[in-house]
Amino acid sequence: MAENEAREPREVRVALVGIGAWGRNLARNYAQMPGAELRWICDRDPRRLADASRNFPHAMCTPDYARVLAAPELDAVVIAASAVAHFALARQALMAGKDVYVEKPLVLDVADGEELIRLAAERNRILMVGHLLEYHPVVLKLRDMIRAGELGRVLYVYSQRLNLGTVRQDENALWSLAPHDISSILFMLDQLPTDVSARGQCYVQRGIEDVVVMNMDFGGQAMAHIHVSWLDPHKIRRITVVGSKRMAVFDDAEGSEKLRIYDKGAHLPDEYDTYAASTGLRFGDITIPYFKATEPLRLECQHFLECVRTRAQPVSDGHDGLRVVKVLEAAQRSLKSNGEPLPIDLSGPPRVAA
Repeated sequence: MAENEAREPREVRVALVGIGAWGRNLARNYAQMPGAELRWICDRDPRRLADASRNFPHAMCTPDYARVLAAPELDAVVIAASAVAHFALARQALMAGKDVYVEKPLVLDVADGEELIRLAAERNRILMVGHLLEYHPVVLKLRDMIRAGELGRVLYVYSQRLNLGTVRQDENALWSLAPHDISSILFMLDQLPTDVSARGQCYVQRGIEDVVVMNMDFGGQAMAHIHVSWLDPHKIRRITVVGSKRMAVFDDAEGSEKLRIYDKGAHLPDEYDTYAASTGLRFGDITIPYFKATEPLRLECQHFLECVRTRAQPVSDGHDGLRVVKVLEAAQRSLKSNGEPLPIDLSGPPRVAA
């Protein structure tokens, strides 16, 4: 019995800050996972706290963040509050000696992101960002295919994240929706863009873009196009990767057939005699790989717990979060410059191996 107990992973005691719609998903996962104890739930909204008390009776619910951080038994803080509060909440947690998970985007300012990375390094704390798609089995499969050359040379990627959904007042559609697509595209390609451009419009609220289209150029080798909107008749969560050999579509709105691989492409011979022979189109089979039904958020939460236990660097660490913030910041400047392409420097420590 003692030997079996020794093999059990130590329980990580977690506090959740922010129990809105997404925070409830995080709370559910940490409350259910072996090896985790959801010890605290913190939110300033008394109605949310009352709901949390009913749904998670074993957690202590409080609006007092200082009280949470003062708890000596607490290991880690999971922050799912509004993005404008991410920096202050994460900084306080790191200063209190806690490991920290922050929902995307990490922060709204590059300098703030750099400060959090510095604090985490100085205090030997885990800093992880909620780039959910980097833990999605389909995105991992696509990254493996790209690395193995199964799609050929990636020519371009385009994504659509659209819905007639929540209209936020503290951030625009770019900062609210695009982090998912930016992080997954950088993750799959394992490349860094050289310039960014974006255009958008404010239809519902003055000064807050409801629809944004942005582009990333990867040194002329590939390009990516991202379309985000919370003012659209369709709910779409789709990423398309076009390679020189094959093409792939990840449709996260699909219930089961989330990935389709198309054996299609165009071939341009080095030499040809006639116009008809200049371009060859190939139409082959469509493959639909099987994926075990696993909640990506559960996989992401498990990764955070494992990093807390082993002190390993997360895949979506602070540097990963900062790269996405730098892209967002450049895209925001481009928005204000009527879509002018702006150079971007994302140099820094190498990405943690997935």
